Amino acid sequence: MAKEATKRAYSPYSHFNVGVALLLDNGEILTGANQENAAFSSGTCAERSVIYYAGANYPGVSFKKLVIAAWTDGDFVQTPISPCGHCRQAILEYETIGGKPIEIILCGRDEVYVLDSIKALMPLSFVEF
Repeated sequence: MAKEATKRAYSPYSHFNVGVALLLDNGEILTGANQENAAFSSGTCAERSVIYYAGANYPGVSFKKLVIAAWTDGDFVQTPISPCGHCRQAILEYETIGGKPIEIILCGRDEVYVLDSIKALMPLSFVEF
């Protein structure tokens, strides 16, 4: 579903389509894609598009898995991409709110990385509650 979501990206500037699929604890699967804008800071990453949607529409439901895929130059990227720093921090907050790790799956054309938690990408993470 993350790979399919890359088709719904709006990336006329970078031509780098990112799609995500988010599995919620209630069994719902939501998808998101990056959305660019000429005013670059007005765009949003695929990861934040789906997790903020989930937070707003499924309050109190924890996240189970987040899968990320990217497409550019006519094919999926060879090796997996990882979330940017903004997205890592946002995922970390929802992991903390949910009280359990969110499995992160990074999909490339030739490789897939499975991480037990966003903390694998943020060993010295910051959460203030």
